[in-house]
Amino acid sequence: MPTEQRLTPQDYRKLCKILEMDGCYFVNQEGSHLKYRKEQKEFRTLTITVPRYKSVPVEVIKSILHQAKMSRERYFELLNEV
Repeated sequence: MPTEQRLTPQDYRKLCKILEMDGCYFVNQEGSHLKYRKEQKEFRTLTITVPRYKSVPVEVIKSILHQAKMSRERYFELLNEV
């Protein structure tokens, strides 16, 4: 049985690269938060907010994955490519 990888705090730049690799694009910045968009089927658009922290906490990463509708498996796949 494979062991599940653990989420660890990441730099915001790495998270931005992962989102861009998953099809998101940068929209704007408000203060210390970056906004990304991701087009979904049937004209649906998702908005993902990424804080500009050197170490983004695990709970915030979970929230970003939920906002982007990205699975943990896809996240770790892209993380290995960055």
